[in-house]
Amino acid sequence: MAIDFWFSIGSTYSFLTVMRLRDVSSRVGIPFVWHPFNVRAIMREMGNSPFAGKPAKLDYMWRDIKRRSEGYGIKARLPAPYPIHKLELANAVAAIAAREGWCEAYTVASYKYWFQDGEEPGTEPNLSASIKEAGQLPQEIILRAVGSEGIDALAEATDAAKGLGIFGSPNFVVGGDLFWGDDRLEDAILSHRRQGL
Repeated sequence: MAIDFWFSIGSTYSFLTVMRLRDVSSRVGIPFVWHPFNVRAIMREMGNSPFAGKPAKLDYMWRDIKRRSEGYGIKARLPAPYPIHKLELANAVAAIAAREGWCEAYTVASYKYWFQDGEEPGTEPNLSASIKEAGQLPQEIILRAVGSEGIDALAEATDAAKGLGIFGSPNFVVGGDLFWGDDRLEDAILSHRRQGL
């Protein structure tokens, strides 16, 4: 059985998971199902603005991501543009992609262009390049994403995340248990094995 990986493009710490999850999955022999959602909508409902007006915390975040990305051997040019302005569009595309089987490829490309080339997700040239890298036609997908299909798909995914008690990104769900944060991936894998899933 797979581990459910819940993420929102726009979450900085999700970069660390997105860029290593394929290798981790191959190494441990456990598949992951990718579930995009709108973490910003959930945080707004909770009145949670994690870094706005908190320069010391923001500086720490970039230092922390630098340390962790170097430890994983992941290339990153930091700080990356943040916060991103088209979070909803980036994730609406991902929500369509999740239904059609190209979510992982699109998301990895989106984060690669963001953290390695300084191009914001959901904006050009990142958006079209990431869709194209996932083997899709950018113009067609973007039209679907900005229309009711993309808006509804993202809203449904976000409601599903809230139903699971998810409040942040990245998150791993194993047998109903939540593991929040890139640094909880290994705990999620251990729980998966203990539960014999």
